[in-house]
Amino acid sequence: MAGVKVYKVRLSVKHHSTASRRAQHHMKFKPSIWYPIAIILAGINLIAVPIFSGDPLHAMGHGAAAVFFGLWAQRLKQRRDQGQDQTAVGAPGEERIELMEDELSRLRQELTEAQERLDFTERMLAQRSQQEPRRVEREG
Repeated sequence: MAGVKVYKVRLSVKHHSTASRRAQHHMKFKPSIWYPIAIILAGINLIAVPIFSGDPLHAMGHGAAAVFFGLWAQRLKQRRDQGQDQTAVGAPGEERIELMEDELSRLRQELTEAQERLDFTERMLAQRSQQEPRRVEREG
C-alpha cells in the first residue's frame, strides 16, 4: 500500500452511570406551584356547570372535573403544609415500598370519594332534567 497513510484517532468517551444521569435530570414536583393552578381549574369548571346546564352530559363533565381538581388541590395543600415539596424518590427500598403502598391506599380512598361525588352529581342532574317541564312554544 504505497502512498496511503493510516491515521489512528483515539476518541475519549466518558461513560456515565444510569444513576448519575437520573440525578442530573431529576425534576422535583412542587405542590406549592401546582396548588393555585388546581384551585383555578376547579373554579373554572365549577362556574361552567350552570353555564352548560342545557346539556346535562356537558355540565356533568364540568362538575366531575371541578370535583377532581378540588380534591387534587386539597391534596396538594396538605403536602405543601407538611413541607413535603420533594417526593420520596431517594428513600431506601423497603421504606420506599411502604410509602408507595400508603400512597396507593390514600389514592384509592380519594378515588372512592370522587366517584361518590360524581354519582351524586349525576343523580342531581338527572332529577333536575326530569323536574323541568318541556316548554312548548305557541304560535299566536
